[in-house]
Amino acid sequence: MTCKYQHQPKLEYFPVIPYKCLLLIMLVVGIAACTPKENKQQEAEQAPMSSVSDSYKIIGYVAGWEDFDLEKIDAKKLTHINYAFANIVDGKAVLERDFDIGNMAKILALKKINPDLKVLVSIGGWTWSKDFSDVALEAESRKVFAQSAVNMLKEYSLDGIDIDWEYPGQLGANNKYRPEDKQNFTLLMADLRSALEAHGKPEGKHYLLTIATGADTNWVKWTEMSKVQESLDFINIMTYDMYHGGHTFTGHHSNLGDSDQAIVGKGGGQISAMSSVQGHIDAGVPASKIVLGIPFYGRMWKGVVDANNGLYQEAETVGSIIAYKSLKKGYMVDPTFKAYVDESAKAPYLWSADSSIFVSYENPTSIGSKTQYIKEKGLGGGMFWEYSLDSNQELLNALYEGLN
Repeated sequence: MTCKYQHQPKLEYFPVIPYKCLLLIMLVVGIAACTPKENKQQEAEQAPMSSVSDSYKIIGYVAGWEDFDLEKIDAKKLTHINYAFANIVDGKAVLERDFDIGNMAKILALKKINPDLKVLVSIGGWTWSKDFSDVALEAESRKVFAQSAVNMLKEYSLDGIDIDWEYPGQLGANNKYRPEDKQNFTLLMADLRSALEAHGKPEGKHYLLTIATGADTNWVKWTEMSKVQESLDFINIMTYDMYHGGHTFTGHHSNLGDSDQAIVGKGGGQISAMSSVQGHIDAGVPASKIVLGIPFYGRMWKGVVDANNGLYQEAETVGSIIAYKSLKKGYMVDPTFKAYVDESAKAPYLWSADSSIFVSYENPTSIGSKTQYIKEKGLGGGMFWEYSLDSNQELLNALYEGLN
């Protein structure tokens, strides 16, 4: 094995060294300099791994209908804004509300503060997903819809399109659904990608295509995620509402891990952010394309049985939505409410035995646990619904600081 030095020092600068000592020095130096590649590779494998990505996405959904000053959005703490929602009318994507034009102008102006900010419009949502199945059904209807999305992108100078179909092959808010949605969803995403590529190619620009996905196992069951992800830049998993407005049984609505207190067959069952992420990965989605969803709101149940501090108990109502800013000003400072943490699930909750009210919510500590998980799992970042629900940016700051 030959060792080469980049610089040969002049002999006269070295002191005189006995011959045997010189041989010994040369032997030690030679061994150190010429360590076999196998040993170096083993050392590298044993060394601590660095973060998969030095740059994480922070995606904020902005609800156009909320009474909120869009100019107050802290653009420097976001990488993407998803404006919600565009509707589907006559098979085409449209921003149909009168205030959408003004809202879009204000959001696009935020690029002066953060030139790297990407702005997308999200099509669909819980209320406006009723026509997706029809749109995806035939090749011609997919083509018309894809072109309408591109036209909207051009009209508003967007950086991409987000699809929030709730849900392919499943009943959402009385939406149409078919068994063939499974394959048609794949085709629709491929057609959207092709249309975006055709639009961007002449100007050498790549336009984003993303989707929001459900947290439970039915999402991956009724889609072909290994194929769908090939058309997408990243995927926002809605890892919240796991116990929600359909359940008269309390539980964590956005827990990171499984709870050791959950009761099988009750409420939302045992769902967690971690199990949802793993389900997407098992279905063929690269971890780096997955963005973890975080709610800036809680779920509140009333008339809850006074046992186990209200956790996993029967209630008289379903879990209604309550904004984090409302919790902060009201329930979190009410002395009759006590804050608890389910350590197994990394999930906080509030309980008042006096009023029989239970609240599952998110706080900076639980977001810290999620940002740590995002890094450890090599995910793409964090997404939240939605900006106006956290007026003091307490949760956004926790997400931003946790990922930077």
